[in-house]
Amino acid sequence: MSSTSTQSRPPYRPLWIVLSLLALAGAWWWWQAGRPVALPDAPSSRIACVSYAPYREPDETPFDPNAFISPERIDADLRALSQRFDCVRTYSQGQGLAAVPAIAGRYGMKVLMGIWLGRDPAANAREVQLGIATAKAHPEALRGVIVGNEVLLRGELSAAALAAYAREVRAAIPAAVPVSYADVWEFWLRYPQMASAVDYLTIHILPYWEDQPVPPEHAVRHVADVYARMRQAFPGRRVMIGETGWPSAGRPRRAARASVVNEARYLREFLAYAGRVDMPYNVIEAFDQPWKRLQEGTVGGYWGIFDVEARPKFSMQGPVTEVPRWWLGWLAGIGGSLLFALAGTWRRAWRGMPGWAALKLAGFASGSALAWQYRQMLYACRSPFEWGVSLLACLLALATAILLARSLAARLCGGAHAEPGRPWLQRLRLGWLFALAWFDLLLVFDGRYRDFPLGLFALPCAGYALAAWAGAVRGAQPALEQRFLALCLPLLGAVVVAQEAGLNTVAWLWLGLNLALAAPLLLAWRDARGLQPQQA
Repeated sequence: MSSTSTQSRPPYRPLWIVLSLLALAGAWWWWQAGRPVALPDAPSSRIACVSYAPYREPDETPFDPNAFISPERIDADLRALSQRFDCVRTYSQGQGLAAVPAIAGRYGMKVLMGIWLGRDPAANAREVQLGIATAKAHPEALRGVIVGNEVLLRGELSAAALAAYAREVRAAIPAAVPVSYADVWEFWLRYPQMASAVDYLTIHILPYWEDQPVPPEHAVRHVADVYARMRQAFPGRRVMIGETGWPSAGRPRRAARASVVNEARYLREFLAYAGRVDMPYNVIEAFDQPWKRLQEGTVGGYWGIFDVEARPKFSMQGPVTEVPRWWLGWLAGIGGSLLFALAGTWRRAWRGMPGWAALKLAGFASGSALAWQYRQMLYACRSPFEWGVSLLACLLALATAILLARSLAARLCGGAHAEPGRPWLQRLRLGWLFALAWFDLLLVFDGRYRDFPLGLFALPCAGYALAAWAGAVRGAQPALEQRFLALCLPLLGAVVVAQEAGLNTVAWLWLGLNLALAAPLLLAWRDARGLQPQQA
């Protein structure tokens, strides 16, 4: 090691610490994600009732008027579900789902049969008549008929019109089959007159989706409190929980984090509670529904107990692991280290072990972060276009990180300040400033269903901060547009944290990335202004 290299290291000791911590953070995240988490066992792996929607093939959606689910597919699904569920809940009669009661009866299952209602009176009339015919044909297979699902929540019908449909079905089907309407629990309190039109109340309690999201450790207590409140508000009336569950993937909402471990925890604790109080319930849902991601973001597609391949996500007994193949994240980090070291050999203008160490640490941190982002893309991307844009953004982030790591390595070795590619770093920084501000605005004004792309922005944000700290990307006073964006980023990031009530760890990390990218520019602006009188 050269004397110049040795002499250049002490001033950068805090920088080395941060660079090492970033690499260790990447390794630790993947390691802890792969640790089995001990959870209380469910009373049984058997569940009373589960929502059933068969739309899990690519591009399948209930909004496609030409969609049709064959009886053979329904038969295969219900034959498998009958091993763990006593009942299924459906939501509509069209697209082949009217065959569910007849098929369920073959496997000794009951059905909470849904009749879908919306804005279109003609479509509603067809759905109601088909539902009445099905109920008359197979009353022995029905546990109940649910006329309309969250229609009041969507604002598509008035309470009076909805009650009229419920009374029409009640008058037409056998008296032994009860009739209900299903909606989020608050809407039963807003429209209590609906209770007189049904035989029992079907309420939805989804702690993750509450206006004040409930963390998983308090979720079942919240369900119990709401259930008791509804029983008190409607004395003498039977109340069923028609939907409850927890998502396995997607953005966190305040302290409510979507994960496989939390889904398993919630279901196990809820089943124990439901067994103690002996209440009727239905869990949402049997299979993941990819089509819901268009409406509800990533999280909408991952409420299933089974994935789209009908594989169970977790067991009802024993520990649960979030990322079984966690070691792939470490492999990505090692691959990043090798790639950054290889990139460091191109037109190298420095010598010394500190440079290679910096490249390898930066490469490991970058590789593990991009692996995290890729895992998020597996859940979030819905089309080849989204995959293409996401992969292009990741490649751009990787290229930026490599250029920054090269400049940082040269600086730590006491090499020349100018590095090949340095003009590109100035141009790329403006692009990343704009991209981060754009995402900030989306999260501030339309963030309910949006993920935080932490793994993507970690590379340029941390990279520019470290390079500026080492003096590897110094320059003149930042341009006006860069100063403006640098001022906006911390403010927008702080608003995101405030919207999450300071409870969302991911929102705090997002604010940190905003500060990391903006702070060097604001400091450079301050320094340039301080030099102006001397220059004059």
